[in-house]
Amino acid sequence: MHKLHCESVDRLFKTILNLKTLDECYAYFEDLCTIKEILDMSQRLDTAILLSKGLSYQKIAEQVAVSSATIGRVSKCLNYGSGGYKKAIEQLSSLEET
Repeated sequence: MHKLHCESVDRLFKTILNLKTLDECYAYFEDLCTIKEILDMSQRLDTAILLSKGLSYQKIAEQVAVSSATIGRVSKCLNYGSGGYKKAIEQLSSLEET
């Protein structure tokens, strides 16, 4: 089993899954993470979304204000990772369509 998979991480993910509103998410993540960590995660998701739409690294760097190294890491995860970004983007797209 991968080092990431453990009781402590399971507990963390369960608490996230149990949050019901954006306000609950903001409160929890503001306590759990630094503002920079939250913003970094949101930029990675934005980067993944733009990559999935076919935007160039240059356009993404301009729009999201991330480095080409970050874009490259996100691209690698998007294309060769465990599918988390793809699933999240699909679910987000479904929510935005309704």
